[in-house]
Amino acid sequence: MTTRTDAPTRREQILREAARLFAERGFHGVGVDEIGAAVGISGPGLYRHFPGKDAMLAELLVGISERLLAGGQLRVAEDATSGDGSPEGLLDALIEGHIDFALDDRPLITLHDRELDRLRDTDRKRVRRLQRQYVELWVEVVRARYPLLPETEARATVHAVFGLLNSTPHLGRPGALPGRTATAALLHRLARGAFEAAGEQA
Repeated sequence: MTTRTDAPTRREQILREAARLFAERGFHGVGVDEIGAAVGISGPGLYRHFPGKDAMLAELLVGISERLLAGGQLRVAEDATSGDGSPEGLLDALIEGHIDFALDDRPLITLHDRELDRLRDTDRKRVRRLQRQYVELWVEVVRARYPLLPETEARATVHAVFGLLNSTPHLGRPGALPGRTATAALLHRLARGAFEAAGEQA
């Protein structure tokens, strides 16, 4: 999720441009010289920050999985300490956090879909483990809101909602969408509608 407001570091700039270029042209269609040019340094200069493209890809895909899980855990912790939280409010907060990711980090969604299998086995397993933890966090919140919903159906619904929210790279060019606020509100309504539909059948 994109929540920082301070200037990105050079390392973060490199990762952002690498994600954009990898998503646009594929991992093997981009060279280190092109990534370097995008951030104003020479290709060899990238090696002061990363040992190679493989390391960039791993940091991008592992990093976003870590950030999504950490963001979800933070929302759960804040809800637990607020004293006036509700399962519905927490579910809304999780949806909002994932929508921020889906709208602000669209290249990473494309990258995950296309390039996950290029990661080393250890990094790919780490991504999958983080993703499972993130799903289970959502499942707990969904079942707190809809206690009659069986666990298997709650998990299937969470995956379906992720598919819906992560469809943003396929919604057209950013300029072709309604404004960010309107798009976020639409995605939120659709996600809540999916959970309501599943809960009503329980």
